[in-house]
Amino acid sequence: MNDLIGIVWNPTKIEEEELRAAIDAASEPGASQPEFRLFETSAEDPGRGATEAAIEAGCTVVVAAGGDGTVREVAEVLAGRGDAPDLGILPLGTGNLLARNLGIPLGDHSAALTRVATGEGSPLDLGIVELRRPDGGTERHGFAVMVGFGIDAQMIAETDDDLKDRAGWLAYVESLGRAVSGSEVREFTAALDSGDAEPHRGHTLLVANCGTIQGGITLLPDADPADGRLDLLLLSADGVGAWLDTVRNLVWDNGLKRLITGADSAESSATAGHRQAQSIAVDLDAPVVFEIDGEEVGEVSGFEVSILPSALRVR
Repeated sequence: MNDLIGIVWNPTKIEEEELRAAIDAASEPGASQPEFRLFETSAEDPGRGATEAAIEAGCTVVVAAGGDGTVREVAEVLAGRGDAPDLGILPLGTGNLLARNLGIPLGDHSAALTRVATGEGSPLDLGIVELRRPDGGTERHGFAVMVGFGIDAQMIAETDDDLKDRAGWLAYVESLGRAVSGSEVREFTAALDSGDAEPHRGHTLLVANCGTIQGGITLLPDADPADGRLDLLLLSADGVGAWLDTVRNLVWDNGLKRLITGADSAESSATAGHRQAQSIAVDLDAPVVFEIDGEEVGEVSGFEVSILPSALRVR
């Protein structure tokens, strides 16, 4: 029996006519070609209902056609189901963080759908973050790439798109200088793998399943989306000299030097700490703005992150 591929699509990202044209281009004549079926999202339900409908329809693959938010919605529904369909991705957003980390074609819809139709599913971990709001409320979200607080959100927002495409990590250095002015070193405690809470200071803490952001810039070189581990990066620079140490660590120690020497583990420095764990619990001294896969989700006073190994299969 041929695959039935459900496409959970965000109509604000692509017109139905353009989407169907990409499907036609990806579906060459032949007996083994899959059937594609569309499931539309809405502002009120950005993907969960459409994903459930695709599962109920018997789809063997569910494609998230949209930005990182749509990918998260679909992935959260599929994760942990013993008979879950494979996850496919048709990147249509501006970030497309998971697609970038998995090498999924960007800007070529038919190529991305051809990969879904002809590819084999590979394991993919899913991160789970439980947020504690300043008013005491809690929320639970899945993520595919990274979560955290600090200058990374400003850096991502301020990096010039054309420069990212042309200069790679140099675009990060250029935008970092402007993002630094908004950084503030904070006090917090962190407990790794249910251990004792230890005090830390820093302005940026990233907890990641994947290590690459826009422009091919790799912040966490050890991150592997299928190794069952979280990769942590803590930045604590405060002052010009300290920032030079951070830039050296990111650009030289874990960039060019790593390429030259073939090192297989990230190096830490006085202002840039790299760790790995399967869970982390953080309590902050004051609320901070938090982000999930590059999207701001408001202020938190604490959070816990864990990893679900091989929770998904992705094409």
